[in-house]
Amino acid sequence: MSEQYHPIPQPEELTNREKDDAMGSYLMMFASVAVGLPLPIINLIAAIVYYFTNRSKGLFVHFHSLQSLISQLPTTIINAIGVFWAIRIYFFDWELSDNFKGYIIMALIFNLAYFAFSIVGAVKAKKGRMYYFLFFGRLSYEAVFKKKESDTNKIQNLPPK
Repeated sequence: MSEQYHPIPQPEELTNREKDDAMGSYLMMFASVAVGLPLPIINLIAAIVYYFTNRSKGLFVHFHSLQSLISQLPTTIINAIGVFWAIRIYFFDWELSDNFKGYIIMALIFNLAYFAFSIVGAVKAKKGRMYYFLFFGRLSYEAVFKKKESDTNKIQNLPPK
């Protein structure tokens, strides 16, 4: 089975830059706070940009930035629904229902859990350790570390035809 996957880099094999870049992927959740906007889409955009600019910096950074990105997707969707629902209540005189209150409580709990997982992921990444989120860890591992057919084919220089 290990022949199908690239080896997982060990902490002593990683540079401080790789550890910092991997840690930074989890800190993208603070992007909208840094910009000063309460728009959940800003975090997702920051995570996407971070992923595409850092995925080529090694498997360790690629894994952590992908895991951070795909775990940001459900958080963004949940937060966006809450923001748009609140806008409708405030600007269009929708009723402040128990459903909305329950949704906001659920979104708050989900965000706190995401925050906790991201902080732990950032700390582990800074130490050069792998940390697998529920649901998203396996998906990220498979996407990054599984060898593709193009990885096993050796490139050969051939004469012109």
